[in-house]
Amino acid sequence: MHSNITSSEWLCNNLENEELVVVDCRFHLGNADKGFEEYTKEHISGAIYLDLNKDLSGVLGEHGGRHPLPSTDDFLETLGRAGIGNDQIVVIYDDQRGAMASRLWWMLKYVGHENVHVLEEGFSHWKKRGYPVTATVLSPVPKSYTPEINEEMLVTMEDVKSMVSQKNAILIDSRSEERFLGIHEPIDPVAGHIPGAVLEEWMERTTADGRWKKKETQVKELKYYKEAGQDLIVYCGSGVTACVNILALTEAGIQPKLYAGSWSDWVSHEDNPVSRKA
Repeated sequence: MHSNITSSEWLCNNLENEELVVVDCRFHLGNADKGFEEYTKEHISGAIYLDLNKDLSGVLGEHGGRHPLPSTDDFLETLGRAGIGNDQIVVIYDDQRGAMASRLWWMLKYVGHENVHVLEEGFSHWKKRGYPVTATVLSPVPKSYTPEINEEMLVTMEDVKSMVSQKNAILIDSRSEERFLGIHEPIDPVAGHIPGAVLEEWMERTTADGRWKKKETQVKELKYYKEAGQDLIVYCGSGVTACVNILALTEAGIQPKLYAGSWSDWVSHEDNPVSRKA
C-alpha cells in the first residue's frame, strides 16, 4: 500500500494476514467510556482497542495541553501490549471522521513505523457494507518495538513562537471557524487563535458522510500549502484533530509538523498573545 489511507475492501480481504494488526480508536470527547463500550459490543473482526486518554495521551499537567503525548517509553509499552512490532501492518479506524485514528497514525509515524494506515471510512460504514464484525476481544501476542524517532515531525511552543516571528513558516489552526475567531469556545478557558495562524478546518478533509476525500482531491484543495514553499506547523485544540490535517497534507505530498500541545497548551501560558474577532 502506497497511501496512508486504505480501503475497506483491502482490509476485508486481508483480515487473516498474520502480520496485520487492526486498531479500533473510537472515542467520544464528551463521554470517555463510550468508545470502549462500543468496541466491546462490536468491532471489526480481530481488532484491538486503544483509548485516546489511557493509551494515546500522557499525564495532564499545568502545561502541555489537554491530550499531551505520552512518554516514548510508555507508548512503546502500549505498542508491545497491543502486539505491534516494527514489522506489523497496522490499520486504524474510528467513527469520528478519522480524528482518533489519525492521532495513532501520527504517533506511529513519529516512532518510525512505515506500514501504518487509516481506514478510508468509519466503523459505521464498515458495518453497513456487511463486512465482518464481532464482540470477541482477543489478547494480542506481545511484541517489542524498536523506535526510530522522527524529531522533525514535532515542534514545541517555543519553536512555534520562533518560526512564526521569523515568518518562515505557515501556522495552521485545525479547529472550527467559530473557535478560531473566538466567537464560541466550548472547551478551553480562552477563546481565539495563535496570532498569524490561518484556518484549515479538519472536518474538510473528509466528505459530509465522514469518508476520507480521495488523494487527488486533497492535492487540489491543499495545493496552496505546497506552492507556498514554507514549513507548515499544524495545531488544533489538544493535538488530536490536527493529525487529520497532517495526514491529508502528507497525502498531498507535504510534510507538516505538529504542535502537539496546541491551543490548550498555548493558553496555559498567560503571557502568550491571542488573536480573536474584534
